[in-house]
Amino acid sequence: MSVKAVTHLNFRGDARAALTFYQSVFGGDVAVVTYKDAGSVQDPSEADQVMWGQVSAGSGLCVMAYDVPSRMPWNPGENAFFVSVRGNGAEEITAYWEKLSDGATVLQPLAAAQWAPLYGMLRDRFGVTWVLDVVGE
Repeated sequence: MSVKAVTHLNFRGDARAALTFYQSVFGGDVAVVTYKDAGSVQDPSEADQVMWGQVSAGSGLCVMAYDVPSRMPWNPGENAFFVSVRGNGAEEITAYWEKLSDGATVLQPLAAAQWAPLYGMLRDRFGVTWVLDVVGE
């Protein structure tokens, strides 16, 4: 038996756009279940929002997301979490960085660091902070 932790991102109406964007960055498959699909509509204006969604890539990367219903409190917070993507090769990590950088605020440019051949941090256009690095020796 194995257990895997998966980053679950919470949005207010942007989950589908975020999942589509992350799929364009990391590849793989997007799965989405709306509130309407699940028969769980409490506000008709939110029927097509994401109740459960996931990007699952062949590399093993998996990110889940949903749209927090308006009846529930939601605050994106400040530095509440980072999504860390670690790889063994500079080419792969650099390709992810370049795609995630579209519309992002770079917090730490992707460059060599004392602890890693490459390390960088950015806040993407959805407000999610990503840390990307190449695993060091």
